[in-house]
Amino acid sequence: MRGNIVDLAIGVIIGGAFNKIVSSLVNDMIMPMIGLLLGGIDFSGLSFKIGDADVKYGMFIQTVVDFLIIAFSIFLFVKVLNKLYRLKKHEEEKEAPPSLTKQEELLMEIRDLLKKQQLERE
Repeated sequence: MRGNIVDLAIGVIIGGAFNKIVSSLVNDMIMPMIGLLLGGIDFSGLSFKIGDADVKYGMFIQTVVDFLIIAFSIFLFVKVLNKLYRLKKHEEEKEAPPSLTKQEELLMEIRDLLKKQQLERE
């Protein structure tokens, strides 16, 4: 139980750091490039006013892009882990000798008994 709690804590800490990395990637690298492609638009400053409320839809677009990049990178990470797990499992199956079924064990016992009887006759 204690190991699982430590693993969870490590996951939360790494997730927080990963969030900062992805946010920096989106804010500092990807969004400026998208802005250039769209004619120099800065999404973070996009907003409109309804009465006294300031609706910042540019920040929403940026948050959606953040989410998509995080989801895609987690997808790739899980895909790589699954591939490594399958490779490891395949190697373990190669190394492990095939186990005999009960029928095969019974046939081997019968074979051994027949050999023993044949040796006793000679």
